[in-house]
Amino acid sequence: MARSTTRRRPAAAAASEGGVNPKAPCPCGSGRRYKHCHGSGYAPPVTRPFEGLPGEPHWVALRELVPAATVPLRTADGRDVTLASVLPGGAPALVRANGEILLGVQLQTSSDDVSRDLGTALAAALEAPAGAPVDPGPIGGAGSAGPRLQELLDLEAPFEVTVHPDFGFWLEGTDAGPAAHAGLEQANAAVLPTELLPGLGAAYWVRPGAERAHLRWVRPEPEERLLDALARLRAAEQVTLGEGTRYAGAFRAHGLVVPVWDLPADAPSTDWTGPATEFQARLEQALGATDPLTADERRARAGLLSRQVTLR
Repeated sequence: MARSTTRRRPAAAAASEGGVNPKAPCPCGSGRRYKHCHGSGYAPPVTRPFEGLPGEPHWVALRELVPAATVPLRTADGRDVTLASVLPGGAPALVRANGEILLGVQLQTSSDDVSRDLGTALAAALEAPAGAPVDPGPIGGAGSAGPRLQELLDLEAPFEVTVHPDFGFWLEGTDAGPAAHAGLEQANAAVLPTELLPGLGAAYWVRPGAERAHLRWVRPEPEERLLDALARLRAAEQVTLGEGTRYAGAFRAHGLVVPVWDLPADAPSTDWTGPATEFQARLEQALGATDPLTADERRARAGLLSRQVTLR
């Protein structure tokens, strides 16, 4: 009797030893199937680690651009936390003697999921006694072991940034000694004057020297859509912020694009709220356009891409 050539269909993929179906979305939040992500033994980078958090563009700005700033946060179970751009010594987190928890977004080392790095530090701080050192275990490198920020924070809470002229907030409410004050003075010497333009999202003015200032604007739009809009404005010679300004290029950081403009250094930050507001209106109109890019706009887009770098 001839052997049947009909092949039996494989059974549905069984759950892994950890209880995760290989075909299910990976619990890390990467959007990939588990078998192609942490189930493969290699965790690919999370392109937008702050996606889903209130104020995502500001998270990127505090991580990469802003020297001294704080934000009040609230955990999902109602505990208050202060987010800081950076903490003394680059510490990931600390708990003051009065129980106040501070979380630093600028870490000395990072894994391929910054949200999990910060979540690991925050989870350890939430368990640490008041005034005790925070020990989150290894952070960065091969990967952090704790939860992601999206699992710990109240995702409905507002995200209100306060930019500081220096790191004086490090020692607020503490009885710091001479060594701490000396370290604070040294850190303050490296702070660049920075201001947040009101009502414009994550638009930060900075003056790095006596010759030029910059506007660095972390945009929330998807990259391709934003580039098309900027190309339309560039081709129409509407991408600057007025006389004496120049579109310098853009960063790509944590999945978002950060356009940068060169500005005259002698004008204060308040002078740029109006021009930036006018640009925002032009950009929104360009973002709403649906017709294909013209030849001039495609050339402008290629030029924009050539001046875009990725921060890692």
